[in-house]
Amino acid sequence: MMRRMRVSGWSGIFGAAVLAAVAVAAILVRSHLLARSNAPGSPPCPEAPAAALDCYDRYYRSIVAERGVRAAFADLQARSSGDREVQRLCHAITHTIGQAATSKYADIAEAFSHADNMCGSGYYHGVLQGFAQAMGRDRVLSHLDTLCARVQGKDRKSLDYYNCVHGLGHALMAITDDDLFGALHDCDGLTGGMERNACANGVFMENLIVDGAHGGHYGKYLRPGEPLYPCTAVDAKYKAACFDIQTSYALGAVQGNFSRIFTLCGQVGAPYSTVCYRSLGRDAATLGLNQVPATVATCNLGSGREQRSNCLIGAALDFVYYYHSDVQAKALCAAADPDVRDDCRAATAKLAGLF
Repeated sequence: MMRRMRVSGWSGIFGAAVLAAVAVAAILVRSHLLARSNAPGSPPCPEAPAAALDCYDRYYRSIVAERGVRAAFADLQARSSGDREVQRLCHAITHTIGQAATSKYADIAEAFSHADNMCGSGYYHGVLQGFAQAMGRDRVLSHLDTLCARVQGKDRKSLDYYNCVHGLGHALMAITDDDLFGALHDCDGLTGGMERNACANGVFMENLIVDGAHGGHYGKYLRPGEPLYPCTAVDAKYKAACFDIQTSYALGAVQGNFSRIFTLCGQVGAPYSTVCYRSLGRDAATLGLNQVPATVATCNLGSGREQRSNCLIGAALDFVYYYHSDVQAKALCAAADPDVRDDCRAATAKLAGLF
């Protein structure tokens, strides 16, 4: 079942970047495991993925227009508990709710005040996309640094602020017709390293998720025969943001063969191989339903200490995020092989300190 985002007390880019990557794992890695099972009272949407998303798009836009954003989320929450197709499409549906919200609220900050973090914080992404499409690319680029200025917590790099500048990456993809390299170039117009990185993360996330919601017909910047592309082709300054997400797609491309992706991660070279291994750890935790035995077993598919250690670190970070506690992550570390146990514990302590 799709997890609801837990948000409380995260600070800065570290926690927020983990959160965004976890969202992708939950949406992408699990999506191929979900079979359709309609809940009673579901709208009569067809089973064909592209047609289904268009149907839900119309349905939730009408709810926002007639009853508001909170009513749309209440309906989605109730529906997703019993309909696996809604679960699979949930992130894309929350994009729709966010886009529809832009017709009701004067600016991004006001729209954010009605937010729900459900299904990977897609509402925030949709809000940015809606406002950006209304403004047009030229106006967006000329106001890039000010679009998120009124969002709560900008001065302390809050999660809401991160979601806004991350959402800019999604928005730039929308107004460049999903031109990944063009959108990354536009992200460079932001002032601040955190902002540029968060925007790039949004570009890569949009590249993975939205096309996939239409039935797996991915765009030109994803290649099943090259599972780590485009990370292997982008400039060095974007590679970490890309590898932090790409493994969730790569695993689907190789039918869940972790050993294969461990090998490919090892070929990208330092420091990006480390990011790649940790991203696999997040995926291991996600597919293992955040349970200790399954997660440890998957990380043990890594070859050598470096792969296993970083996989466990990525998994431990996901455990802390998922449970909003370090108790289960400590149990994960305790179950790991002795040669990687201390690395796992140190990473857990670091993340727990951010709460």
